[in-house]
Amino acid sequence: MSETIWLIPLIPLLSSVTLMLVGTRLKASHVGALGVGSVGISALLTLLLATEFMQNQQVIQLSLWTWMEVAGFAPGISFYFDGLTLVMMSVITGVGFLIHLFSTEFMEKDPSYARYFAYLNMFVAAMLVLVMADNLLLLYLGWEGVGVCSYLLVGFWYQHNANGYAARKAFIVTRIGDTAMAMGLLLLFTELGTLDIQTMVGEANQTWQIGATVPTIACLLLVCGAVGKSAQLPLHTWLPDAMAGPTPVSALIHAATMVTAGVYLIARTHELFLLAPIAMTVVALIGITTSLMAAFTALMQTDIKRILAYSTISQIGYMFLALGVGAWSAGIFHLMTHAFFKALLFLGSGAIIHCLHHEHNIFKMGGLRTRMPVTFWSFMIGSSALAALPMTSGFFSKDQILLQAYQFPDIGPGLWVAGLLGALLTAIYSFRLVFVVFFGSVNTEPDKDTGWRMAVPLSILCLLAMVGGWFMIPVSEVFPASDGSHPAHWVEYVSISVPIVGVLVAYLIFYTGQLKVDRLAYSSLGKSLGEFWFSGWGIDWLYDRLFVKPYYGLANKLKSEPVDALYGLIVTINQTFNQWLSSAQSGRMRWYIASMVAGLILVIMLAANLPEGAL
Repeated sequence: MSETIWLIPLIPLLSSVTLMLVGTRLKASHVGALGVGSVGISALLTLLLATEFMQNQQVIQLSLWTWMEVAGFAPGISFYFDGLTLVMMSVITGVGFLIHLFSTEFMEKDPSYARYFAYLNMFVAAMLVLVMADNLLLLYLGWEGVGVCSYLLVGFWYQHNANGYAARKAFIVTRIGDTAMAMGLLLLFTELGTLDIQTMVGEANQTWQIGATVPTIACLLLVCGAVGKSAQLPLHTWLPDAMAGPTPVSALIHAATMVTAGVYLIARTHELFLLAPIAMTVVALIGITTSLMAAFTALMQTDIKRILAYSTISQIGYMFLALGVGAWSAGIFHLMTHAFFKALLFLGSGAIIHCLHHEHNIFKMGGLRTRMPVTFWSFMIGSSALAALPMTSGFFSKDQILLQAYQFPDIGPGLWVAGLLGALLTAIYSFRLVFVVFFGSVNTEPDKDTGWRMAVPLSILCLLAMVGGWFMIPVSEVFPASDGSHPAHWVEYVSISVPIVGVLVAYLIFYTGQLKVDRLAYSSLGKSLGEFWFSGWGIDWLYDRLFVKPYYGLANKLKSEPVDALYGLIVTINQTFNQWLSSAQSGRMRWYIASMVAGLILVIMLAANLPEGAL
């Protein structure tokens, strides 16, 4: 089985190429079968590989061929398979297959059905290359591949200008981080002479001491790439706008896979980060700050997909927090559980939008509990896991992160308190969504309920969101073992209680109305804060004035081609001088003689006024 690992990314890639070439000539059923089937085969192969790995725990290194060879630099098309790779491949292919199946019903009436699955399969192939790569150059190829596919999928309905704008924004903003990441790779290669991950890690441990300048700079550059791809401060602004794409795209790219690429990058290169404590602290601070900012913003949103988008940003923040405090396994565990319940919530929102005439505003919904029972229970389970209620998948992973954050030296208790505030807000906005959408009076009547191609993925994800916390991920051999210490029991009790309090607050405000917040909400301070949070803390406004408007202003100045204008001025001067000289050529001999005499007199006068000895 290990010798055929290359088939797992190849099959979706071949499916994508086939759909691009002949997709428009195929029946919709054949397109769906090809698109879904290819990812399903990859998922099955991953399952077989996982079964083999769990039996022998054998790491697989497979080199197919040398990509290039220049002056001793010889990166290969080679794959590396360990417990971390297995977790990522399982999420990509497993959740990806369910989303593909959901898409066959959600997108069946779209005229670009084949193009949709071509892009989706290309994305899956690129993401698999990213997580399976044995060297950072091949990883970067997959990294850029998912960026291109994200651009294509976000702007899938390109006929609407807003969608094209969102796609361009996502592409440009993530390029900022990608450029910094490329600089980090160049620095690592310059210093260590290789980009093969395992060789590089060994060389780094022999070359650098903990806290050295070079690994710190290299890790900070890698963090920039991770921040861009995983939508963390300050490069998070692209993700909410990326909800312009089809909802299954949001579920796959912006909940389950692509936005976790930054988390995977840091986890895969964790031994470098262990040499750079400053970089790890930066990762933790970015994570907790992003988590709080996004949670406050989600609390004020009215668009169902934007609520989930900011929720994704917040939850990725918890993963960054875990990586920053050295809770490597907890971070990857939360990555997996988050893929389950967030894909569930996005697909559930897609079912609602699909059945409610493409309505996105939660306050125009309501009363859907009895009309869409499958979707209701999907949201109940998904929101419970998102809020980290006891015994759900999100509870186990988030609890581990908070407990290990508490034990982080110096700033651990502060990180823990901030994490608890984020957990409280998460519980409030997630159940605000449930109570507003599924309870109360019906504002928009659904024209139908979900079909089986939607219901089956939702049901499976419901199960995973409930029991996923009991899974044992095989990463104990990948990351260093924890010291086994445990904080006081009261810390754990508080961590468990806070989400429950958040659900109770949401119940009293949005369901029973017993907790009145109108006076606070409609006060001048409340309105100002609400607008500030709704706008995403004004970060888009700030970027618009710092970067976008100055850029447009400069572009307007440059569109008149000032360089050409300078060249034109020189030409004009030459032409004027030429015309002046030409006018002197009158053809009259007396004028020529008079000019020569005048010139001679001028020369004599100048010579007479020169100081002695100058000639």
